[in-house]
Amino acid sequence: MTVYREGARRLVVLASGGVDSAVLLAHQSCLGDEVQPIYIRFGLAWEAAEEEHLRRFLETLPADGRVRPLIALEFPVADVYGPHWSVSGAGVPDEGSSDAAVYLPGRNLLLLAKSSVWCALNDFGVMMLGTLKANPFADSGSDFLSGLATLASSALGYHLAVETPFAGLNKVEVLERGRHLPLGLTFSCIDPEEGEHCGRCNKCAERRRAFAGSGLADPTVYASH
Repeated sequence: MTVYREGARRLVVLASGGVDSAVLLAHQSCLGDEVQPIYIRFGLAWEAAEEEHLRRFLETLPADGRVRPLIALEFPVADVYGPHWSVSGAGVPDEGSSDAAVYLPGRNLLLLAKSSVWCALNDFGVMMLGTLKANPFADSGSDFLSGLATLASSALGYHLAVETPFAGLNKVEVLERGRHLPLGLTFSCIDPEEGEHCGRCNKCAERRRAFAGSGLADPTVYASH
């Protein structure tokens, strides 16, 4: 039977399979919390590869009961996103594109909307995101996240909080915090080839820069070198 520290919490980490959320859920479990990873399937072009990497990463964590089995929730957005590159896979932002190019409209709103209902029904009062410092998108700011938590709590009659423990860190600092983890199993690509990182998209470029800045060897398999 798992023994939790005094003050340990039951919380959800919205896990994408990327470095940030993977390190976050491992970090919270090391603190003694009971962590429930949730993956939301929106129907985006890279999700099959992303979810597979996430599941492989989770299998490497200690089998002490602190990290619960992954829950995947369906929330397709093709009817809303239409021909958006994230659904169609056409015109994916490349390594020379800006951060703004990879914005997914309402992503955190959608993530938290469905997850908050699951949390209320399953008695989890905290949802965590792997949001980092200097995130430029409006739906990652503290005003939005706290406001959404208040709104969801009111709608569901259940107190919910949204937390971003890594909001003061950059990606290099997150890599350093997770250097003991199998970071090669995390997944950051938005245009995968045969289930692996393409090496050419905006997110692959960001990943390369972060590993280079951290001084850690990059264990990622890239289709394009």
